[in-house]
Amino acid sequence: MREALRWAFEGEPDLAVAGEARDGLEATDRALALAPDVVILDLELPGRDGYAVARALAALPRPPLVVVLTVHGDPAARRRAAAAGSHGFVEKGAGWPALLAAVRRALAGQAPGPPAPT
Repeated sequence: MREALRWAFEGEPDLAVAGEARDGLEATDRALALAPDVVILDLELPGRDGYAVARALAALPRPPLVVVLTVHGDPAARRRAAAAGSHGFVEKGAGWPALLAAVRRALAGQAPGPPAPT
């Protein structure tokens, strides 16, 4: 998945991949070290789940924007992600254009997009 993400962002002149992480603990450490503008975060990560990572990132001195990319599209997951501090939420099945749009919306300070149907 990380390789596919990197590939999706390679052709975008306004976006670049600063780093990658294998698990939730490394994600937090890498974000602290690299200070990215945006972190794309899965909810299911070994070591520390995405909700906990989002909360930890929100507590950093310079917190990155967090865009969740997950298979969990249910309203409860969306609410938990928002409560943890996410700035965007994309289901993996929505495709790369939806993720790129969510990242750009987050960077522009826009709302995460329409909520999922209940």
